[in-house]
Amino acid sequence: MGIVDQRLADLGFELPPANPPQGNYLPFVRTGNLVFVAGQGPRRAGELIHRGIVGADLDLEEGQKAARLCVLNVLAQLRLACNGDLDRIVRMVRLAGLVRCTADFGDQAKVLNAASDLICDVLGAAGPHARIASGTHALPSGMAVEIEAIAEIA
Repeated sequence: MGIVDQRLADLGFELPPANPPQGNYLPFVRTGNLVFVAGQGPRRAGELIHRGIVGADLDLEEGQKAARLCVLNVLAQLRLACNGDLDRIVRMVRLAGLVRCTADFGDQAKVLNAASDLICDVLGAAGPHARIASGTHALPSGMAVEIEAIAEIA
């Protein structure tokens, strides 16, 4: 078990199997040492777990749970890109997150903080990253949160 996998276990998380694409795109693309991970929703084994609107159907804490599951799915895709060895992640470069929320919900950053905190806890010094957290009125399949990522790998 590698360092990243051990940190995940120590935090009580297990990576879900990588979700298949929901359309005509690749779940990740590697170019040079960068891996671009397509938007990951809060799915487990292909099943949407967190559906709804944050600020209406879901509260902040539920939005944060959705964000954590999204980022676990990002890591699952990175595991494939790294041939099973998450210790090959040199740096998480960027996370971009969308929160499906009400027009008056202003805590998108707090929702995405849950994903950023988990990435930093799991990747250690390789975890700090640039980020955007935005709100939207709709996401595919009614998901509450979607996160895409860019990572540098060795």
